[in-house]
Amino acid sequence: MPALFVYGEAGYNRFMSRWIKGLLLAFILFVAAVLRLTGVDWDDYHHYHPDERYIAWVATTIEWPQNWQTALIPAQSSFNPYYWPPDAASEGIEVLADAQRKFAYGHLPLYLGVATTRLMERVGPTLAPWLPADWLLTRDILNARGQVEFRHLTAVSRALTALFDVGTVLLLFLLGRRLYNTRVGLLAAALLALNVMHIQLAHFFTSDPYLTFFVVTAVYFMVRSTDNGFSPESQSLLPFSLFMAAVFVGLAIGSKFAAIMLLLPLLLVFWLRGGVRWWWGWGTAVFIAFLAFFLTNPFAVLDFSCQVLTPETQLGPFTIPALDWRSCYLENIVTQGAMVGGDIDLPFTRQYRDTLPLLYPIEMQLRWGMGLLLGVAAFAGFGWAIWQALRQPKIRHWQQSLDLQSLIANSPLWVTLTWTVPFFLTTAWFYVKFMRYLQPVTPFLLLYGAALLLSLPRVWLRRGAVAIVLLGTGLYAFGFVSLYHQPHPWVLASQWIYAHASPGTLILSEQWDDPLPTTMLFNGELHRATEYDNAELTWLTQAGAGDDVAKLQANLALLAEADYLVLTSNRVYGVVPRLPMLFPLSSQYHQLLFDGKLGYELVAVYGRFPHLGSFYLKPDTFSWPGLTPPTAVTTYLDSFPGVTLGRADESFIVYDQPLTMIWQNVEQMPVTEMANLFTQK
Repeated sequence: MPALFVYGEAGYNRFMSRWIKGLLLAFILFVAAVLRLTGVDWDDYHHYHPDERYIAWVATTIEWPQNWQTALIPAQSSFNPYYWPPDAASEGIEVLADAQRKFAYGHLPLYLGVATTRLMERVGPTLAPWLPADWLLTRDILNARGQVEFRHLTAVSRALTALFDVGTVLLLFLLGRRLYNTRVGLLAAALLALNVMHIQLAHFFTSDPYLTFFVVTAVYFMVRSTDNGFSPESQSLLPFSLFMAAVFVGLAIGSKFAAIMLLLPLLLVFWLRGGVRWWWGWGTAVFIAFLAFFLTNPFAVLDFSCQVLTPETQLGPFTIPALDWRSCYLENIVTQGAMVGGDIDLPFTRQYRDTLPLLYPIEMQLRWGMGLLLGVAAFAGFGWAIWQALRQPKIRHWQQSLDLQSLIANSPLWVTLTWTVPFFLTTAWFYVKFMRYLQPVTPFLLLYGAALLLSLPRVWLRRGAVAIVLLGTGLYAFGFVSLYHQPHPWVLASQWIYAHASPGTLILSEQWDDPLPTTMLFNGELHRATEYDNAELTWLTQAGAGDDVAKLQANLALLAEADYLVLTSNRVYGVVPRLPMLFPLSSQYHQLLFDGKLGYELVAVYGRFPHLGSFYLKPDTFSWPGLTPPTAVTTYLDSFPGVTLGRADESFIVYDQPLTMIWQNVEQMPVTEMANLFTQK
């Protein structure tokens, strides 16, 4: 045994311990990668996620400048996300040219997706012939199938997003090891690897996974700069750690503006380390963060072709005049801020009417995002971490010569909490409560949960709790990924339409939902959505006084004329019936349809659900809006044995697992007959 001879028994045991822990970490990262890369083609690249669809659409026009003299001119640059270039074009899709565009997402993920796609375009022809043709890497990433740019870019960028999320798992291990110990780091990484919300979001080319990676990395370097007190070793690493923390703060803000709150823990770090001139160091770090932001989001600083009007304000005897800031970046921030705060009434955010701040986001994590076992551990760990930070003697007896700076300098936990607590409280209090908004704090909650589980007093209790949480979360994770092995419901519904509906048929969809069919190959032939006429029902729009007889008559006229109606998801029927005060007439529509009273017959139902074998986890999309589903839907859902976990946030189920219904107009009822079924209020 050479290692024993070289190290001695004690050294050999340490060597073996490190080796085993290294293998465990490698296994965790492997599992994380498998779960995130499985089902990259979850919609057969039909772009069923609206945010991803828009980002990829814009990305097809981001090109390396041919003329560097115009590279930084907003209206001429092929780098600018806020403007369609004058010569914009992309094979297989229609893009605008020489016009402004709204881009409400971080620029850094956009550029990373484009750069990686360009790299794959270069190496693909060389590498693809050497690899098995049916590999995902060969077929989709290296583009051996010859997909158009719009599809190839989506495939590459989804894989890139998955890899960034695997990187977050690794960074959480490093953070957990430094904040607690190696065992906590490994358990936290394992929990994050199995976290369903992270797995799902890693399948979409959107900003949140990139934001989360840069946030965790920034906090890791902040913690590195505060632990070990003021030892010489810590002091020697301090400049590098602080520099890297500032850089990653800038990259995080460049992924999504919400990361601006990272300036709080960064401020704390410099207050702890900087002495009487701490503010000078913090200002320097903010400047470095701004440079990192500017280099990765140049047109956030350079493009002033938009309008952002600050209204005239009366401040005592002074009048502050109205100002037009003209910054496109600021316009997006103001618009997004108004949306999440509920100051703008948008159809796709009305789902959050009457949802409770703090409690609703936690409920959705317990039901779906984390699952019950992991969710309880994570939020209990969050509370436990706050209690641990506050229970220090000098915190409890603050009146007795409190030396808070010295205390916190030896407690890096405070750095993580200075990010986690403010971000969670503000985000969970938003009117708009998309589950993905909590992703930047989820790794920290899982870290606290891992630390709590490993601090339980009894060995049997500690091991049992860890085993139960890991096993339950692992089963949920693999069950969730299994849904990607089934065809997307919108693909199946489109195939049904091509097989049963004659070209030229009028097919209705609901506004703010995706119309079907989708252009696709079917039975060896290319079928296009334009083979059919499409019109939209407007039940979710024109709220309040606009939900009147004229709106009802217009929608009923379409229903009388159409041959088919497709409800592609619960985007509309999950909201409108819940809000009779906003929609006194429209809120009656869906139950009348489900009861067969409008002359339409349900002819096809499609869905897909997380499952292990023949055991399925199903959402309930009908009880919350107070609807009784059609008998055919009930029969369809009953054919999947398992449990129903109750209501689900629309953003969790609508992209990759929507319940889809196709209705046929069998009775051809006239408008007047249908209108008589609605009660005037």
